[in-house]
Amino acid sequence: METIKNFPEITKKDFPLLNKNSNNNEQIIYLDHAATTQKPVQVLKKIDEYYRNFNANVHRGAHQLSAKATEEFENARFVISNFINATSTKEIIFTRNATEAINLAARSWGEFSLKENDEILLSIMEHHSNIVPWQMVAAKNKCKLKFIGIDKNGKLDINDFKSKLTLRTKIVSLVHVSNTLGCCNPIKEITKLAKQKGALVLLDACQSLAHQKMDVIDLDIDFLAGSGHKLCGPTGIGFLWSRKEILEKIPPLFGGGEMIQDVFEEKSTWAELPHKFEAGTPAIAEAIGLAEAINYINAIGLQEIHQYEKSITKYLFEKLNQLEDIEIIGPSPEMDPDRASLATFYIKRIHSNDIAEILDSKGICIRSGHHCCQPLHRYIGIKSTARISMNFTTNKEEIDIFIEKLKETINFLKINS
Repeated sequence: METIKNFPEITKKDFPLLNKNSNNNEQIIYLDHAATTQKPVQVLKKIDEYYRNFNANVHRGAHQLSAKATEEFENARFVISNFINATSTKEIIFTRNATEAINLAARSWGEFSLKENDEILLSIMEHHSNIVPWQMVAAKNKCKLKFIGIDKNGKLDINDFKSKLTLRTKIVSLVHVSNTLGCCNPIKEITKLAKQKGALVLLDACQSLAHQKMDVIDLDIDFLAGSGHKLCGPTGIGFLWSRKEILEKIPPLFGGGEMIQDVFEEKSTWAELPHKFEAGTPAIAEAIGLAEAINYINAIGLQEIHQYEKSITKYLFEKLNQLEDIEIIGPSPEMDPDRASLATFYIKRIHSNDIAEILDSKGICIRSGHHCCQPLHRYIGIKSTARISMNFTTNKEEIDIFIEKLKETINFLKINS
């Protein structure tokens, strides 16, 4: 695929679901990409190719189907490794999703390394998947959880971070781009400060991997969690990246086939990286599909995607800011040029679920609720928000239709409240 300048018109044809009508025969306008992306036909065909032509288990078979499946599966690891600039494919651990990746880091590294009174530093904007695993480890190892607040613009409060970072801090686990506020956190600055205190850094990159270039070496982080279904890839596949020297020291989370070297009646020894952390039959088709999705994104170009999404986000905010009674949480594009291509908002005395339900009847798909960020919503003092999230398939016409239908929805709900 050549570099694309006019994204929506050229790419939308690759996504079958984006060309369907809704139950009410309305053209579907999908504005929920932060929850999950749609899948291009190239990914669908690649998954179909695996099941039709070389469906077999990996690593264990000597026959030609197993050899082909293994080649494609390990190539997926190579593609991911290059995508984030890892130093070795052995540093890429396949998981079911990013949640499992964070749990793996928390349990395998955290339970092994953290001691009583050690501190775990998170932010109040974290997704539940980057809070609950650390709560479980903190309870088991008698550690202390601390949370960084946000400033008046909806960005990470860097001064609060500095005040809460101490020599007792052993891990700083943060989202790169917030799925609710949309802000892009200053990870290089955070990592530099954390390393000065001897702390490791885990990055939840679910909302950034499909939108901007990622370089784990440049960021100087220690763990990264990624999710396939937010990368135009299949569900049921994610990955954890960590430094080889860390992975070699810590124990596996799951036990069983594939992750062992030798099994005796009284003990077992572990396989080499990365297989040490990948017990049982992996999600083979899903890993191969994820690699194809990354190839698709790379063919377009992450820099081009990032620039286009910046322009479409600015356009969305201009339109939203013209509406009465709307409150947007998170920084504006002017305050945070690298923010996510999403907007989260609420309207007083109108429930976000009602907004989403009525828009759905008009063929427009948005998200409502707390977006797996209950602590953040309590911190702000609201129970629920609506969220529109875009990607490179979103065009201005869809935003215009959304804004018009949103106006109608708000007026209807005000009259009938």
